[in-house]
Amino acid sequence: MAVSIFSEFPKETILFLKKLKANNSRDWFHANKKTYEQVLKQPAHDFCTTFSQRLLLLTGIEHEHKIFRINRDIRFSKDKTPYNTHLHISFFPMQNTSLKPGWHFSLETQRMIFGTGIFALEKDQLDILRHHIAGRGGKQLSSITSMLQSQNIRISEPELKRVPKPFAPNHQHANLLRHKSYSAWVDFDDPQIATQSTFIDTLIDAVEMLQPLNNWLAEVK
Repeated sequence: MAVSIFSEFPKETILFLKKLKANNSRDWFHANKKTYEQVLKQPAHDFCTTFSQRLLLLTGIEHEHKIFRINRDIRFSKDKTPYNTHLHISFFPMQNTSLKPGWHFSLETQRMIFGTGIFALEKDQLDILRHHIAGRGGKQLSSITSMLQSQNIRISEPELKRVPKPFAPNHQHANLLRHKSYSAWVDFDDPQIATQSTFIDTLIDAVEMLQPLNNWLAEVK
């Protein structure tokens, strides 16, 4: 398999995002659209090609990707600024699993984030997850979570204040059952990491750290 030659984002990528944040208007964006395409849009596509290949080599699983639009949906928002000042990309496994945990990358003006997890579950998926936690899977997820937290990996907070029925309020895995989604994140304080030649290897290191959770989520039935 031929591997893409992409290694890092251009040095100008972070500067473009910062300028967009300071000049978030359609006039400024259209005047700088060529720069956007050169330092953000095309590199993002090249990154997806390379990173998908690296995920395949590491996990043995093909992934599809989604690059989130730079245009904001402002229909129901009080904030009418038209553009996102970050780059969000997700990678999803091309295999049939109940939950389909993805890998998620975010490049912002002040930081870079990479994580894995599940979001926006349908009711039947949430039921499957909760019964797995309440049964044989809860002890393992608790152990994985503790292991990740010991490596300063951030775990998403539970969305519910109370344990949902029919599970007991004092269930041994009550905190896990209060989640409607589940994710873990490696936070990088310096977004310039994305412009360094070691960028892809840095993300692969993060994948290896997060893989126990990704594997657990992928095996939920």
